[in-house]
Amino acid sequence: MNGFDDHGIVRMGLVQTIKRLRPSAQISEVEDYRSLYKLILEKELDLVIMDVNMPNGSVQDAINYIKIHQPKLKILIFSSQDEEIYAIRYLKMGADGYLSKQSSPAVIEAALTSMLKTGRYASDLLRESVFSKSFTGSSKGSPFEALSDRELQIAGKLAEGLPIKEISTQLNLHASTVSTYKVRLFEKLNIRSVPELMEIFRLYS
Repeated sequence: MNGFDDHGIVRMGLVQTIKRLRPSAQISEVEDYRSLYKLILEKELDLVIMDVNMPNGSVQDAINYIKIHQPKLKILIFSSQDEEIYAIRYLKMGADGYLSKQSSPAVIEAALTSMLKTGRYASDLLRESVFSKSFTGSSKGSPFEALSDRELQIAGKLAEGLPIKEISTQLNLHASTVSTYKVRLFEKLNIRSVPELMEIFRLYS
């Protein structure tokens, strides 16, 4: 089992919950995507609990890597990103569950129990969103549906107030590449500034 999260306190809480649910569990912790890849090659794991805001890679690359090297390994995305905007995308990428960091301790325990027993987890909110989308063909008419996965990832970081240079470092991309994505997503969302982007996130969160 692998705990992969960039917030020490959050990670500590997860570890304690896992140990309570499965006392015999062997837990490994890593700090970034490169360390995760190394661990995947060294150990056979049952479950990866993975944050998306990590250096030296991307969540899509990590999921692809896991599917190649340990295809039976279950993946739970644990993130503070808006569940209705991001969760379905991560499931489509190949993750087996999405858990919000804003979840209560009881929900976190239920999610971990489900992942350990069945290898899958979806919150009530996510199930309702999928059910609604199956009939309407959209998710609240969200403009973010028009963005690619990378554009949405960068949009989220811009909305957090991160500068281009910091985003490029986190995602291991050239600053010019991040700037290009910024231009594209601004065009798709028909906006001209980061404050406008923040407002869209507020409206659709």
